[in-house]
Amino acid sequence: MKKIEAIIKPFKLDDVKNALTELGVTGMTVTEVKGYGRQQGHTELYRGAEYVVDFIPKIKIEIVVGDGEADKIVDTIVTTAKTGKIGDGKIFVTDVSKVVRVRTGETDEEAI
Repeated sequence: MKKIEAIIKPFKLDDVKNALTELGVTGMTVTEVKGYGRQQGHTELYRGAEYVVDFIPKIKIEIVVGDGEADKIVDTIVTTAKTGKIGDGKIFVTDVSKVVRVRTGETDEEAI
């Protein structure tokens, strides 16, 4: 099993969610996060005073899938979330050794 963590721009969430639903993804966790990479934040003006926005708002999507589905899901996220501009995000794929569904006690692939 694989855990896919995708950090994307907030306005791309609906597009990514719809594309993943079409692939048959039945669940995901979405979190509002902040961070910076090459964007390095920016300066804004508020009531005549300048201030630096160090962390840029992003969306983090987490999905756990079977090994055979991971590449297709990653490709879908990349093509759907890509704008071609700096700050499009990153995707991290890691191995998952165990999953347990709390309600039923099912484990691993059955728990996904």
